[in-house]
Amino acid sequence: MAAAPVWSVDPRTGKQREQVAVEATAQEVDAAVRAAHDARGSLSDRTVRAAFLRTAADRLQTAKDQLVEAADAETALGPVRLTGELARTCYQLRAFADIVDEGAFLDVVINHPDDTATPPIPDLRRYKVPLGVVAVYSASNFPFAFSVAGGDTASALAAGCPVVVKAHPDHPGLSELVAHVLRTAAAEHGIPAGVVGLVHGFEAGIELIKHPLVAAAGFTGSVRGGRALFDAAAARPVPIPFHGELGSLNPVLVTEAAAAERAEAIGAGLAGSMTLGVGQFCVKPGLVLAPSGAAGDQLVKSLTDAVSNVEAGVLLDHRMRDNFVAGVAERVGLPDVESPVTPGAGGEHTVSAGFLTVAADKLAAEGAYDLLLEECFGPVTVVVRYEDEDQAKTVLSRLPGNLTATVHVSTEEAAGQGRGPELLAELTPLAGRVLVNGWPTGVAVAPAQHHGGPYPATTSTSTSVGGTAIERWLRPVVYQGAPEALLPPELKDDNPLGLPRRFNGTLEGRA
Repeated sequence: MAAAPVWSVDPRTGKQREQVAVEATAQEVDAAVRAAHDARGSLSDRTVRAAFLRTAADRLQTAKDQLVEAADAETALGPVRLTGELARTCYQLRAFADIVDEGAFLDVVINHPDDTATPPIPDLRRYKVPLGVVAVYSASNFPFAFSVAGGDTASALAAGCPVVVKAHPDHPGLSELVAHVLRTAAAEHGIPAGVVGLVHGFEAGIELIKHPLVAAAGFTGSVRGGRALFDAAAARPVPIPFHGELGSLNPVLVTEAAAAERAEAIGAGLAGSMTLGVGQFCVKPGLVLAPSGAAGDQLVKSLTDAVSNVEAGVLLDHRMRDNFVAGVAERVGLPDVESPVTPGAGGEHTVSAGFLTVAADKLAAEGAYDLLLEECFGPVTVVVRYEDEDQAKTVLSRLPGNLTATVHVSTEEAAGQGRGPELLAELTPLAGRVLVNGWPTGVAVAPAQHHGGPYPATTSTSTSVGGTAIERWLRPVVYQGAPEALLPPELKDDNPLGLPRRFNGTLEGRA
């Protein structure tokens, strides 16, 4: 394929700023993957891996001003948001370094022989090893946290897997800068630059998923793009794991009692969540079930007042802006869909926030209103007014898988009275994270976090945020009857590395 120039584009004007690179050819993708494959051994020492991750965080923090300036020029997300996102990215790298040091992720289990068991148990020693080269597909809306140095890269490197990143076309210049920082950090620990590969271009992304030395992939993006790559990963002569985050509606259910208790606060909170970052978050609440009647009316009024005061904003690129404007127009055009605050084109390069309302009975069965059950990327949400609990349950039953599901309950319901426990049980099958009396925007990087959900939210049961994200890039292996002298140090009886493990049924080394 012919190499095409890769331009940095200003989303505020739609104009090209500078040529950053060229689209990678099939030969260049092959070279990047092979360089990553050859770098695997340099990550075998956990001490070196952890030190590399910490150095990468330090170097990114040192380059903060340059990186934030470059990111803002390509995304228009603003220095405040981007500075916070870079800090999160650095924290995430350091958190994975701590996980590598601890070693629990290796999941060491040792069973000595037991001839009295039925059937007899031989000497078995199990732990987890890295899969190999990981292909990482960057996201548009998180140029730091879900891009070249983001969670997929950090967790893969922590697992001992080199990466080849397919840069997102919305921030190619930043991608080059961050890749350079990571490679510089790698060099400080004697790790080859090929441990972090970077390629540009749509065709390069296709070549990457097909490459026989790529062992797994991580993706954050659209349902259409993610599903195409997922299918390609499955269709390979040797299929590979594809951990994709594709799309999510993130439903919110407001009980009648909650609306009666604090309608104004819920409406204002919803406005803040759905317009945060110009509505460009994967966990933006895109559908809200609110009761009919006076309490629900008050909630809608509060939402109207709050959203009306939100200034128009710039989306990440003009393609997204066009899709948003067209998607809103199609939804507003449905019969009986009202628009208390009409979202859409705010100016030549901006969009305005707003929301739509519709009666729950319109969504009771398949039809034209199914469009309202699909994600619309940008600052818009749909408020579905339900008459009773059965109507709300019917709408919930028609929803696809989601990253999050939220319920707002009253003080009494939160104390376990009424349908509080039942509501959580109804929402749990819909999502990977269930919130009570909160808002889904804001995904904490914490050991207990889960950022995933039933399809189409994700293509696997794994998380892309939090410590357990490392599990995506590992596979278990068991040695049976291996002499002590041949075993890796992780599996020796005397535990020379001091790892947490389960030894003959007893958990060792954990608090």
